[in-house]
Amino acid sequence: MNKDEIIKVFRNIPVLETEHLILRRMQKSDADDMYDYAKRHDTTRYLLWNPHPDRKFTYQYLVYLNHQYKVGEFHDWAVIERESDRMIGTCGFTRFDYGNDGAEIGYVLNPDFWGRGYATEAVRRVIRFGFDYLGLHRLEAKYMEGNNASRRVMEKCGMTFEGVRRDSIFVKGGFVSVGVCSILRTEYNQNRIGL
Repeated sequence: MNKDEIIKVFRNIPVLETEHLILRRMQKSDADDMYDYAKRHDTTRYLLWNPHPDRKFTYQYLVYLNHQYKVGEFHDWAVIERESDRMIGTCGFTRFDYGNDGAEIGYVLNPDFWGRGYATEAVRRVIRFGFDYLGLHRLEAKYMEGNNASRRVMEKCGMTFEGVRRDSIFVKGGFVSVGVCSILRTEYNQNRIGL
């Protein structure tokens, strides 16, 4: 898909479902749930952003994201746990490589829900959407060195570890190395890895 087609899809972001999760558009009413994890240092330790300072900041961020949805420039879903109906994180596309039919997947999960397989479940569903609906050729995900749990999620989703880009980004006062994993549509189609 080209950029105009991607924008059209994400202006009216579709709801995606899994056994335990619903992936839907983020809403202003998600502010309490998002702030619950976005304020935590253990959530943001391996992320590019710092903890949210207060609920008002989170609410204003969601207001901004809803504008981005309207223009088709935001490609992330709220991850909702079916059982509790709580927003427990986000998962989606952080970047598209339009010329090469590729995209990068990113995700974050409330630490209270770590260890339940939810990140893997959400990423698998987004991979499926990327290949089956958007017709992409390659999907990749990145993690900061030391975040072995995130790398395990990628590998459980059928991604192959490609290597580490040494000191490739400057974040939170220092350089960090970033690992890259990827999956190609041909690999996805061969394995269908429970996606």
